[in-house]
Amino acid sequence: MIRNATAVWNGSGKDGNGHLSTQSTVLQQQQYSYHSRFENGVGTNPEELIAAAHAGCFTMKLSFVLGASGFTPDFLETNCAITLEDGVISHSHLTVKGKVPGISKEQFEAAVKDAEVNCPVSKVLHLTISSEATLL
Repeated sequence: MIRNATAVWNGSGKDGNGHLSTQSTVLQQQQYSYHSRFENGVGTNPEELIAAAHAGCFTMKLSFVLGASGFTPDFLETNCAITLEDGVISHSHLTVKGKVPGISKEQFEAAVKDAEVNCPVSKVLHLTISSEATLL
């Protein structure tokens, strides 16, 4: 399987702007700029997209890990915070809440750690990854 996205940029790094599009068209000429990346401008940015990819991948992997242990989650919600400092994306922190009938807190936390280490996006990111779990 191969997925793709396209970035177009016009102008200088600080004053220019660009747009991103994805194969699925979920992003279709979505704007991004210096202001949307380093300030509070309208548009997206690479760190936000990495956070979305990591949260989505991790949450799906967690569902598979739970299923392999005989549990079916009623609900999983993950927030991913990506840290960009000194020009380096240095940390991804996953905060997950889940409602999983019949599971203990310890089993849930073990499944979270498994998913944290083994989701494909975690494997491609060369940075510090941390997580915290709340069983609802």
